[in-house]
Amino acid sequence: MGHGHRHDQGHHHHHHHGSDEPTSLPPALDMSVPDAELTPSQLSRRSMLRRTGLLGAGLAAGSVLTGAGQAAASPAAAASSHGSRPKGYLWLAGDHHIHTQHSSDAKYRVIDHVRQANAHGLDWMVITDHGSETHAKIGVEKVNPDIVDARDKIDDTLVFQGLEWNIPAAEHGTVFVHPGKNEVAVLKEFENSFDGSVKKAGGNTPANEALAIAGLNFLADQVRRRKVKDALFLANHPARKGIDSPHEIRGWRDAQPTIAVGMEGAPGHQAAGIAAPNGPGEGRGYYDGSPSADSFPDYPLESYRTWGGFDWMTATVGGLWDSLLAEGKPWWITANSDSHEVYADTSVRGPNSDFNANGRYADPVYGGGLNLTDGDFWPGQYSRTHVGASSFSYQAVMDGIRAGRVWVDHGGLISGLNAQVRSGSRAVTLGGSLLVRRGSQVDLVIEISLANGPNWSQFVPKLARVDVIQGAVTGRVADKDSFATPDTKVVKSFEVNKSTGTVRLTYSLGRVDKPLYVRLRGTDGNRSGVGLNGAAVDPVGPAMDVVGDADPWKDLWFYSNPMWVLPA
Repeated sequence: MGHGHRHDQGHHHHHHHGSDEPTSLPPALDMSVPDAELTPSQLSRRSMLRRTGLLGAGLAAGSVLTGAGQAAASPAAAASSHGSRPKGYLWLAGDHHIHTQHSSDAKYRVIDHVRQANAHGLDWMVITDHGSETHAKIGVEKVNPDIVDARDKIDDTLVFQGLEWNIPAAEHGTVFVHPGKNEVAVLKEFENSFDGSVKKAGGNTPANEALAIAGLNFLADQVRRRKVKDALFLANHPARKGIDSPHEIRGWRDAQPTIAVGMEGAPGHQAAGIAAPNGPGEGRGYYDGSPSADSFPDYPLESYRTWGGFDWMTATVGGLWDSLLAEGKPWWITANSDSHEVYADTSVRGPNSDFNANGRYADPVYGGGLNLTDGDFWPGQYSRTHVGASSFSYQAVMDGIRAGRVWVDHGGLISGLNAQVRSGSRAVTLGGSLLVRRGSQVDLVIEISLANGPNWSQFVPKLARVDVIQGAVTGRVADKDSFATPDTKVVKSFEVNKSTGTVRLTYSLGRVDKPLYVRLRGTDGNRSGVGLNGAAVDPVGPAMDVVGDADPWKDLWFYSNPMWVLPA
């Protein structure tokens, strides 16, 4: 299958010469200008940005004002950034959450998943077998030759090795590293030292929370010591059990903001909601539980369900995700398959499998019947995470994820997204921060390539509506368990009245004098309802999925990561 989606969806930054735009950073934002040289109003501005955590003072790695995502005010400086390459970014589709026969509850070979991902149009993927005593002892080593072999056999899909970490005191998470000679050694040491299952550290205690932070610190140390070139962590299905408390999520991110960069905005297991007898008849994403003793007590019962297939933390406008973004904390969302056992597949585990002895099941074989009670899709068959990468390489994918150049979709709802915030000659794309003088005119410009053919359920999805969600950046919260922000809402909805080609939308943010962020969401319009925070905040958001009757193909959404506008 061709990978046409890698090309021609770049983010082009246009720099108009002769513009009357300023050619340097506003002094308040230019940290090369000492405080003593600022006017009183400039100093006041810089102080405000520092107080909110958006600027300087040891927050470099964790601030939206740093990193490759920002556009400096100078056209020359902006032109040197990756995003200004003439051809723009390569938008590489992938999946960071996939299980093989080396997981106790899965069955496929690595090569099966890689072939399927490749056929379904994915450019990159992460193999993430479950952390466990058996995996830590033998599985993490045994899966590696299969991954190396798959890299060799299918050279146009990047295959990372990772694992699904049982986060001490919390849920699961993807941990993965840049390929290299120490990938197995680092993952093995990490799992043996910091996995909640291996260390019997699952309970909700301060000591276990500290162990999770120690695990992230270990990964950062391995990168610093050049044992591995890079490492990333993403929290998986964060609201499913209610045990990822807001303060834990903030704690991970604040401890290592270049390692702990985000969470699944939409979980895998999307076929689980297909009604019986044609499907499992369970909760979409297997989100069908209720609070336990370890759950964060303030989460509402609605948080234990998906909303249009998305996790409550992401789907609620003004909810937990927005509360992080309103602090100025980069925290990105992804979507993936969590593929263990695929809906309507015909295979079963190989005969005479002894997982505990061998750390893997025997290779799967044909089983005769359709597995209609299995709840997963193949990687790329339904969920896709699109990453803006500067090249087709492992490092460029990791850099793109870290920078937040990511949008996600279900069911092939759209085929491309180019979103920018612009002011005069300057622009940034997803994950970026646009630095402007206070009072500058700023516009949000959106270009969407509509679905260009049938998806894997053999229909061409139709995008019905695109929502612009905007929030004020209000600075760091005193209460680390906050999961709401009052200043975020849907500010504009565009009805889409065409089914092929490209849609171009523009929304004026006006003359911006306070820090803000915007993010995008789109839907096929089949199923929606008033958001949890009321019609004034989200009049037609995703509806809560019905356990036992939630056909994922009839309720399709896309979400983008945010962009910030920071005036000074």
